Parts: sequence; C-alpha cells; structure tokens
Amino acid sequence: MAPSTENLVLEMLRAIRATQEKHSDDLLEIKERLGFLEQQYASISTRLDRLDLRVLRIEKRLDLVEV
Repeated sequence: MAPSTENLVLEMLRAIRATQEKHSDDLLEIKERLGFLEQQYASISTRLDRLDLRVLRIEKRLDLVEV
C-alpha cells in the first residue's frame, strides 16, 4: 500500500476505535442505570406485597372477607 493509503486506513481505524469506545461507555452507563431501575422495581414490588398482606389482615378483622 502507498503511504497515503496506509495513513487513510489508520485514520479510519482510529475513528472506528473511538466510536467503539464511546459505545462501550454508553453501554456501561445504560447497564448501571438499568440495574438501578431493577433495584427500585424490586423494592416497590416487595412493598406492594406487604401492603396487600396488611389490607387482607384488615379485611379479616373487619369481617369483610371470609376466613
């Protein structure tokens, strides 16, 4: 290959590498944010389960449901 062609190929490879590194950083951020959302969902789900049990106990005490 001619020197100018080699330089052009190297420049293109560097640009591809830079873009790939940016995508890798973006993907890491997305994974972190998704993990945080999963933790929040699990917390809310647990709280709702406990709330359901509490409502059921209240209904039983008030004889609103059959035991």
